[in-house]
Amino acid sequence: MPEPQADRTGAAVHVTLDAPPPAVGAYTVRLEDGTPAGRADFVDPPGADGERVIFHTEVAPEFGGRGLAGILVREALAGAARENLTVVPVCPLFARHLREHGDAYTAGGGRFRRPRPADLALVEQAVKGRA
Repeated sequence: MPEPQADRTGAAVHVTLDAPPPAVGAYTVRLEDGTPAGRADFVDPPGADGERVIFHTEVAPEFGGRGLAGILVREALAGAARENLTVVPVCPLFARHLREHGDAYTAGGGRFRRPRPADLALVEQAVKGRA
């Protein structure tokens, strides 16, 4: 299990990468006891090596206000930078974070670009495949 982080309440949480099955992968944040509290969903475009389209972030309402979405954003971005992936932020939370902190992210070795229509079509196809 990865090293725990502390949420705003001081409680330990863990973020894990659930490797993408053929289509959708996720970073999942769990409480110390293993209870899932939230996730950031992504798809790695086939044939576009080196990109990760992050399209949805959700934290269960009962865990709101604890900073878990921010932990997910930071961990997913750090993971993409470690894997040398360009982030494509379709998720509004990721897009806002990169608007506000993109210079720091790129200074630390991360890369990102704006979404294109093909990225949105890929997300739609991936989500339909999950249903």
